[in-house]
Amino acid sequence: MYLIKSPLLLKWYYPSLLWNKSRTEKVIYLTFDDGPIPNVTEFVLKTLKAFNAKATFFCIGDNIVKHPEIYAKVIKDSHAIGNHTFNHLKGWKTDDETYLQNTLKCQQLTQTNLFRPPYGRIKKSQIASLQSLVQSPKPDSKLNIVMWDVLSGDFDIKLSPEKCYQNVIKHTENGSIIVFHDSLKAFDRLEYALPRVLKYFTGKGFTFSTL
Repeated sequence: MYLIKSPLLLKWYYPSLLWNKSRTEKVIYLTFDDGPIPNVTEFVLKTLKAFNAKATFFCIGDNIVKHPEIYAKVIKDSHAIGNHTFNHLKGWKTDDETYLQNTLKCQQLTQTNLFRPPYGRIKKSQIASLQSLVQSPKPDSKLNIVMWDVLSGDFDIKLSPEKCYQNVIKHTENGSIIVFHDSLKAFDRLEYALPRVLKYFTGKGFTFSTL
């Protein structure tokens, strides 16, 4: 069970997290979780470039180590990088010290001020630890813990590619942070939906930016 549109209750319960950007500008923030990996991440990069779109990639540290050349391509194309832990840990089932150390291990590779908890599941105690101990590379900038307001559902193997596309079309608005996954599990739906989303919203006068 998952919700396509993040409910207001969650935003109220976790007010320090970033759920969406300004609603006054026609800008959309595409994000991609779980990469970088061969073929899928490269498909995403090629598709984004075709629409002159920028995005944010929340990378797993272990995948960066395994595929440094693909990680380098993401950076070369001027996309933003986010920390997604080193081993895709689920915060609710991980003790705070293990979670922190795993995130710091990924932070050594990413050197970013952006973090997204895998599965969107994180304890308030873990939020506090990360925001106080993870150093942002940007002067006078704290770590931003990024959630989303639109979940494409591309990870759901029971979801049709068309439904994945419609999830995004129906729920996206100014300032939306959208989650896709550059993973093998999601690829069937991602391959179908991503170019159509880019085409649809570009035609509506939106731009796609990094966080």
